[in-house]
Amino acid sequence: KDVQKEREPHVYLSKEEVKEKIQSYNSTVTDKLKMTLNANGIYTGFIKVQMELCRPITVQSCQGQGGSAPSKKETAFYLPDGCVNTLHISSTNTVREVIEALLKKFFVADNPAKFALYKRCHKEDQVYTCKLSDREHPLYLRLVAGPKTEMLSFVLREHETGEVMWEAFSIPELQNFLRILDKEESAQLQLLRQRYAAYRGRLEEALRGLLTPG
Repeated sequence: KDVQKEREPHVYLSKEEVKEKIQSYNSTVTDKLKMTLNANGIYTGFIKVQMELCRPITVQSCQGQGGSAPSKKETAFYLPDGCVNTLHISSTNTVREVIEALLKKFFVADNPAKFALYKRCHKEDQVYTCKLSDREHPLYLRLVAGPKTEMLSFVLREHETGEVMWEAFSIPELQNFLRILDKEESAQLQLLRQRYAAYRGRLEEALRGLLTPG
């Protein structure tokens, strides 16, 4: 069940409360991704983000030949469904910063404004997914919920704006999308031709059987 943007108030914890929660959190961690409290009260830790993207992403890579300056090349492709990435962040990092860091880590050239971070949690035997505001702090949410992803997990999606806003994409991105669609169309046409060729072969074989004198 998808709900509206997260509106839960941020409860400010004292340094001692944060310390106690981190100790409790680390005592139940099973994947060694523990949190660390610094002397200034800022704590660091890890969050896992599941990628649920419907449209292809644009990845930028640098290529150079000989002594020439490297040139940037952009390639668009679909991410595998359910891909999960781990980020090391601090308690001061906001949702917007987490999105930017995630895209930068994988050299994604798309505008971060195209994406939104969601939290998925279990309440009363139901699964709720709600959009986080840009100013939320994901590591604080992770600390409060505990390390179990069944209780809380993070999901990266495209903004749900109804129709796709194609004007938000650059010309190279749109060209890459067209190339991907052309490849998909060619693959589907080839599949249809093979299917109908096989069907025609079976029909011709059946006709030959009927016309051959018994």
